[in-house]
Amino acid sequence: MMKYAAVLAVIVTLGVFANLVHESGMLSYLSSDPKVCVNCHTMTTHYVTWQHSSHRNRATCVDCHLPRDSFVNKMLAKARDGYHHSVAMTFKTYGANLRISTDAARRIQDNCIACHREVVSQMTANSTLYERVADNAVQMGRRCWECHRGLPHGTMRNLSATQNNFTVKVL
Repeated sequence: MMKYAAVLAVIVTLGVFANLVHESGMLSYLSSDPKVCVNCHTMTTHYVTWQHSSHRNRATCVDCHLPRDSFVNKMLAKARDGYHHSVAMTFKTYGANLRISTDAARRIQDNCIACHREVVSQMTANSTLYERVADNAVQMGRRCWECHRGLPHGTMRNLSATQNNFTVKVL
């Protein structure tokens, strides 16, 4: 009798897990498709503003937000960010505005510089001509979005509104 109960418990556990995988769209998070980012309703504003940006045809969410040096680092960052996002969404601790983590800010900065390497090299060469306040902890001395605030998500930061009433377009 205990043998059947144990088998039944394993089958029920596997069924519950399979249902969790299916309902949460868990496997979709392994892709690079930007639509995955709107699985969480709180990311709709960010997705929509990206869709209307100049980056839409050149960079996806993962191109900017995840490390590009190795598959392992990319998956570790995805898992870490996913865990933090799911905790924040479950317990409603994110408030009306999302805040970027120090690690995510570093990744985005590195990816901006990698994609715009030619422009950045010219900026670095010219920076010696001008006095500026530099943050030695940040590559280039400033974060790219200190000047380029509206890219690629516009200036809207509140999760409950969408800039210019944009709607989600099917890619």
